Amino acid sequence: MEGIQVRVSKEALEEFKESILWADIVEELQSWKEGFNREMQSIVDDAEGKNPSTAAVLLHMGDLNGRQKAVDYFLSLPDVFLDLLSTEKEDKKAEVDTAENKIV
Repeated sequence: MEGIQVRVSKEALEEFKESILWADIVEELQSWKEGFNREMQSIVDDAEGKNPSTAAVLLHMGDLNGRQKAVDYFLSLPDVFLDLLSTEKEDKKAEVDTAENKIV
């Protein structure tokens, strides 16, 4: 991922993932996701009896789906950052290995 610079250390990020703050954030975001799912289900249930405008229903369902994807992405951020740090470390090691091979 170009352009993303992770300034935190791996240890600090792992500590954050184990923190009460992150646990509270995860709990809150999961409740949001459950609410989005309930709202989607109520739209489906309402659509059976009322036959609302298809375009309006699809737009609203798309909005709810997008919100759920945003929540999932946010929940994955610590792991994304850890992967970036790992990739960065591997890239630096590969650069050092390449430089050493050129010297020899």
